[in-house]
Amino acid sequence: MEEMKDIVLQYVIDEYLEDPDEEITYETPLISGGIVDSFSMVSLKRFLENKYKISIPDEDASPEAFDSVNKIVSLVNRFLNK
Repeated sequence: MEEMKDIVLQYVIDEYLEDPDEEITYETPLISGGIVDSFSMVSLKRFLENKYKISIPDEDASPEAFDSVNKIVSLVNRFLNK
């Protein structure tokens, strides 16, 4: 689980942070904090589906579910275990 958190965190840092020196954690608000917007959320969803060979239904891909690394990992784990 820690490895998945680190992978998701690094992806967010690489793809969405405008300031590479900005520090974010597993609990940093991504959507409500303005780091990830709705367009970016779609590309993040696609990354997760490809990386973990899962399918996340659109109704489960809510801004709340993508608002922190911990919430994203929780979401991915729901579909990994199906």
